[in-house]
Amino acid sequence: MSTFHIILLIHIGKEEGRRATMKVMRILSLIIFFLVTGVHLYASLKQDRSLRNLTKPFILLSLLAWYCLSVRTISWTVVAALLFSWLGDVLLMPKGVKWFTAGGISFMISHFFFILSYAEHTDFSRLPVWLILLLGCSFLAASCIIFHYLRPHLPKPLFYPMFLYLLINGAMNCFAWFRSFTLNAAAGLITAIGALLFFISDSSLFFVRFNKNSRLKTHFLVMLTYSIGEFLIVLGLILGQG
Repeated sequence: MSTFHIILLIHIGKEEGRRATMKVMRILSLIIFFLVTGVHLYASLKQDRSLRNLTKPFILLSLLAWYCLSVRTISWTVVAALLFSWLGDVLLMPKGVKWFTAGGISFMISHFFFILSYAEHTDFSRLPVWLILLLGCSFLAASCIIFHYLRPHLPKPLFYPMFLYLLINGAMNCFAWFRSFTLNAAAGLITAIGALLFFISDSSLFFVRFNKNSRLKTHFLVMLTYSIGEFLIVLGLILGQG
């Protein structure tokens, strides 16, 4: 066997080893995500604040690791969106309007990066005007209705920032659905459903935080829809590169 063949076999062996390691790491990051999320949901149901705060930061970090290990080409807009979502999670842990505002700003930035990532894979020339108007008006109406019921319970400094946040989240959802209609694949639909769950999660959070008469007394529904939503968004983005 020539030296060239020996070198080639060594290279192939290293490449196969690298792929096997990456596969193990992908599986491990996904297992960590589900384990941490499960414990966090249990803590939310039992209203165990200390356990919630302990597990919450690892939900998005494990999801980010899974994304980076699963795609051929890492999109830095997606990485930025997930990092700002993670930062929003951390900033929302302490109580107080200032912390809530800081967390909201971080999530708004996250939504902008998600919009950019969706727009990269959207052929806007294929979208009929009526569809753009329908989606835009639907999320505008949903934001107005939620704000109408929420406003009596909000601190005055949060009136307009909260409404603006709902609009930006709605815009993120619109772009997710735009991508879905032009991608013509399950990947687009999966991400769009995830974005919708994100909108539901945020709406639920506002009522849990500020409406003391709300039927929503714990963060369980908030974090259930949020965790599934973020997972589906990332899954759809990964499959979109398949």
